[in-house]
Amino acid sequence: MKPRRRTTALLSVAALTSGLLLTAPQPASAANLIKNPGFETAGADGMPYCWEKSGWGDNDFTFTTTADAHTGSKAMKVELTRRVEGDRKALITESAACAPVVTPGKQYDLGLWYKTTTPDAAITLFRHDSTAGWQYWTDLKTLDLAGNWTEATVRTPEVPAGTDRISWGVSVYGTGSATTDDYTMDQVPDPVLPPECTGTAEQCANGTWDVLPTQNPVRSMHSVVLHNGKVLLIAGSGNDESMFEAGTFTSAVYDPANGSYKIIPTPKDMFCAGHVQLQDGRVLVMSGNKAYPVPGGHGYEGYKDSYVFDPETETYSKTNDMNDGHWYPSATILGNGDVISFGGLREDSTGSVTAELFSEAEQQWQPLWKVNQTWSYWGLYPSMILMQDGRLFYSGSHVFGNNIPGTGSAIYDYGANTTTQVPGLRNKDERDQSASVLLPPAQDQKVLTLGGGNIDSNPEANRLTDIIDLKQPNPSYVAGPPIPQGTVDLGNGPVPQTGNQGKMYVSAVLMPDGKVLETGGALHNRANPVYETSIFDPASETFDPVAVDPEARGYHSSAFLLPDGRVMTTGDNPGNGSWNHDVSVYSPPYLFKGPRPQITSVIDTEWNYGDTQRITVDRPIAKAELIRPAAVTHSSDPNQRFVDLPLSVDGDNVDLNVTSNPDLAPPGWYMLFAVDANGVPSVAKWVHLQGPQALKATDASAHVHDFADEPTGKVAKPGKKRTSQKVSPTVSGCDRHYGSINVCVPTGFPAEVKKTTAARCEWLKANDYGRLKVNGKDDPLGLDRNRDGIACGKQDLTRH
Repeated sequence: MKPRRRTTALLSVAALTSGLLLTAPQPASAANLIKNPGFETAGADGMPYCWEKSGWGDNDFTFTTTADAHTGSKAMKVELTRRVEGDRKALITESAACAPVVTPGKQYDLGLWYKTTTPDAAITLFRHDSTAGWQYWTDLKTLDLAGNWTEATVRTPEVPAGTDRISWGVSVYGTGSATTDDYTMDQVPDPVLPPECTGTAEQCANGTWDVLPTQNPVRSMHSVVLHNGKVLLIAGSGNDESMFEAGTFTSAVYDPANGSYKIIPTPKDMFCAGHVQLQDGRVLVMSGNKAYPVPGGHGYEGYKDSYVFDPETETYSKTNDMNDGHWYPSATILGNGDVISFGGLREDSTGSVTAELFSEAEQQWQPLWKVNQTWSYWGLYPSMILMQDGRLFYSGSHVFGNNIPGTGSAIYDYGANTTTQVPGLRNKDERDQSASVLLPPAQDQKVLTLGGGNIDSNPEANRLTDIIDLKQPNPSYVAGPPIPQGTVDLGNGPVPQTGNQGKMYVSAVLMPDGKVLETGGALHNRANPVYETSIFDPASETFDPVAVDPEARGYHSSAFLLPDGRVMTTGDNPGNGSWNHDVSVYSPPYLFKGPRPQITSVIDTEWNYGDTQRITVDRPIAKAELIRPAAVTHSSDPNQRFVDLPLSVDGDNVDLNVTSNPDLAPPGWYMLFAVDANGVPSVAKWVHLQGPQALKATDASAHVHDFADEPTGKVAKPGKKRTSQKVSPTVSGCDRHYGSINVCVPTGFPAEVKKTTAARCEWLKANDYGRLKVNGKDDPLGLDRNRDGIACGKQDLTRH
């Protein structure tokens, strides 16, 4: 993982002077929204009228108005003769007089003519936020080398909310030059026809759920979507001690095409392992369960073993061992294809403070001395999201109990080996089994964190959502809208949620229309399922309640996007040790809004960074994107991301402009969706994004602008080297003195349950715990008052 480059503030000659949006924007009347598009009218500072010099970093450059024009007598040439970092660009002046007025939610077709002597040139956009001012928006298109005048066209994503103007131009971020002329900008016409409802009114508004006729044959808590469209479902021992003692470890491969399951021999107990797709589509599975807890003794133990699952042969093969055990580890793929992992429990059931790095080049875990270490304990399944400059954002979502010390979220810079606290996350110690997701599109660098609870203190789970914009210089979480309330089963059937009741064990799934489905959850530690599903719109930051999964989806449940645009949900493992083998599939409203666009051909499925890739479609589309397939467990999938692909449209031929930044879209297989103006997606095509040239470059993400650059939170450098973090044997929130190992009698009962034997036993009865044997002589919860070895017997309830 490369060190993060420190960028300087954007240099703009005219943008910070007079004329910066001092008056309300006025709509442009001309079809071409660009003023002085051919540079024919002179302006100040040697630049044409309504154009300015811009750029940043350590480089030598020239801006020249040249007579070598496409039309007319003038063109603009930007040249770099020396470059260490940064770029130079001629931009539309960021002022009310020059920057084109735009409308949020609309898209714009941009065009220009160019000649280049460098492959490192791109169309770059800035936007004016009515509150925050001018800021970098995105890079849209990398320009191919061109010795003769060549036209480049591209369609913007939908203009974000709060944006009133944009500025754009061509950035040169490698030695060489780009000469440009004849810029155009036109608003994309609105679709002529409204969406056609092809289902019932209820389906078109809220979608529909179906419970599949065939049950999941394994107790899977890990779901990985494979690049052949199948789904790997990993159970290991399935949180079942008898399976563990027998050495019976299972996985299954589900094929959505025919609804079949294939049982896969599984060499180790991968119960509560970590997993992520490697760049070639194989699945790296790290650690798992070495031992279940012993009452009065050790807690869960994690082993060092690691395996790779091959979708082609549907078999596991062993890698070298990790340096430490990691039960419940994180797993994040980096822009160079390496995988980094933190947290979890060691072989002695203490907390691991060892960071692990799997090398893509060497196909093995690196020795400890080759991996930067802070000796920090990140907890269990810490949600570590790759940022567009290679740093990692710890969102605050985790599993089991309290959050890390401090603010509960942080930015980790691997190159500098420093951790900077990030403020704003509310109720940071009640984000146990919350969900965090990088919102669509990934270029916006916004993260949503929602829900959560605490299995130790066991309060009612919350409705909180918090949103952070990692493009801001000093990012901070801000409050989002509360999760809508549904019904909750408190033991006597579902009743409406009241007060501030929310949910933990929540699942969040990126959908191809650019929205997020959140579903499932429970009110307390492995109890009281919540039935509520809604769709979050990142543009308006609002929730829309939709049809509800009829199945309980709490602890050990998963939800994930299928290539056909549906969402599949599996699992539920309440504290009484039972397991829900039913599988649900959600068809979102977009599947009932008329015919779906079709990608009729993909010219090439092997994609490199900075490519322009052509597809053909059967009718007009509004946008296209890459969605990284799910690798989810315990509400956690930090690698889930939606990468926008700016378009160049020529009838049914659509050129897709691939990001040049592998930190924005790490290498691997992606689902490619085409989406029409009504938000209706195609069925996905699979494409493989890698790019050996980009990945071997000294600075593959050269064109990254100033953002999250100087957070003011507390900065921690590496601490003193240590072996581990002490962790309580009851870290999972279960008192193992009662029942079998797959039964979870809570160490902390919900607050409304009185601290009496009768009240606790009544709660256990209402939640179907059944007969509970006492393990050993200790009775810490006072459930075996007559000491006959059976908790909550008749005499226990009458004994004083």
